[in-house]
Amino acid sequence: MKIVIAEKVSPATLAILQEQPGWNVVTADKIAPGGLPAELADADALIVRSAVQADATLLASAPKLRIIGRAGVGVDNIDAAEATRRGIVVMNTPGANAVAVAELTLGLMISMARSIPRANTGMHAGKWDKKSLQGSELRGKSLGIVGLGRIGLEVARRAKAFGMTLVGYDPFVAPVIARENSVTLVPIDEIFSASDYLSLHVGLTPQTEGLINKHSIAIMKPGVRIVNCARGELIVDEALIEGLKSGQVAGAALDVFRAEPLKDSPYFDLENVLLSPHIAGSTDEAQEAIGIQLANQVRDYLKLGVVQNAVNVASLSEEEYTEVSPYIEMADRLGQLIGHAAGAAQDGGNIESISLIYNGRLAQMKTDLIRNAAIAGVLRTADGVNRINAAAMATERGVRLKEDKREFIAGGAAATLKLSVHWSRNGEEGDWVGLGTVLHGHSPRILSYDGIDIEAELAGTLVIIRNQDVPGVIGRIGTILGEAKLNIANFALGRSQAARSAAMSQGQALALVQLDVPQDARQALDQAIADLCNVEAISSVRVVELGKL
Repeated sequence: MKIVIAEKVSPATLAILQEQPGWNVVTADKIAPGGLPAELADADALIVRSAVQADATLLASAPKLRIIGRAGVGVDNIDAAEATRRGIVVMNTPGANAVAVAELTLGLMISMARSIPRANTGMHAGKWDKKSLQGSELRGKSLGIVGLGRIGLEVARRAKAFGMTLVGYDPFVAPVIARENSVTLVPIDEIFSASDYLSLHVGLTPQTEGLINKHSIAIMKPGVRIVNCARGELIVDEALIEGLKSGQVAGAALDVFRAEPLKDSPYFDLENVLLSPHIAGSTDEAQEAIGIQLANQVRDYLKLGVVQNAVNVASLSEEEYTEVSPYIEMADRLGQLIGHAAGAAQDGGNIESISLIYNGRLAQMKTDLIRNAAIAGVLRTADGVNRINAAAMATERGVRLKEDKREFIAGGAAATLKLSVHWSRNGEEGDWVGLGTVLHGHSPRILSYDGIDIEAELAGTLVIIRNQDVPGVIGRIGTILGEAKLNIANFALGRSQAARSAAMSQGQALALVQLDVPQDARQALDQAIADLCNVEAISSVRVVELGKL
């Protein structure tokens, strides 16, 4: 067995791999400049950090490669699609740096509260400026945590020791997990309005990009302090800068940025901003933990076939994967649609359980990846969830999972997936249910949504409209979208059973409108959605972007 470690790792990482009998471990210092492709010619495993680009060209030189291990979370430097095509498992190490990130988060909060950087700078300049350095305590302050994954919960545990009041927003964490960590779950707008300190711990998705913007800052408690050790794209920089200048935001501490390294930034001129060069996970202990975790994962896969923290595929033969892959994509998109309704929407709740029923031919397939894709779709905005770890991550967050297989279908599609999500919020609870299938071997379709039969493609930008089943609504929808110069790619309609059976249609109806939305038309889409919401017969409008994991 040959393992190529293309970048520097800790001695403990090496030891785990070198102690395996018969394993040839080639370290970075033994690889000649430009010699990596040659070393990979007979390699079984490749371990990288962030510098080596494991692209299609490099992978073409590694015909025996079975696994690529990334010491870290991001896999932007690995062509996962090409690895999948070649049957190579790609693994990363999420969560190993959670404590390091949480500790820096608390350190930045304390630094803002006590003006530690300014005090240090003044003392080094020979100034004894005690009067202007009057600070405040964390004790008794409200900390809003957006995202209660591994890092968010580590932040909560530490902030509790400082006597802070903890409020959190994460629609993908069961209330019991929040309660166990003394976090009160509240809607996102309440997080903004109630927090003295606001800490971000979510991944980058279409729903979270620009989360901190002009509107959200306007409803924040005056004098709020914001910490971002997650992703720079979560913040609209111009809005934050305006808030810092006006005093609406008393301070900000930023470790991540839209463009890194940060150069020629307006933040440089603001005294109430703390800046650090993306060092949240950069501790000796975190790097050691990441290396050890990855070495164990690589060892277990090569010796036992156990897949942990993979980001591409599970164990399937080429024939099995060819058959199941269209249903994996369908399950992902159906999960996104149902998850958006049940949790990601502002009026949603916290997910309690996810139920999957495989019908017909689908019940005869290996459904692990289908299940995980559906769960990953539902939990799409939860940090670190992918098609391999989705079930484990859901269980870790207290979400109950249920599966059932029914091989017989009376008529209709030959293979369907019924996905149900049960949610609760502030004493209320409910279910969102969807039925999906694949047509023509490649087209993911929805057959039923929230109790209404409707057939539509699960792709692109979908506008989901609930309305009274009365004349004129369809025409009004078309007019508003047409005036916004938004092209309708598909328009599917469905009616509730009550509306169908009524002599005069006065029940509920559903429209799924698929739109072509160029990047420069986002503002037009926002205005069109606002106009649709003002139509008297329309009760709700949602926009869902169905992307791929």
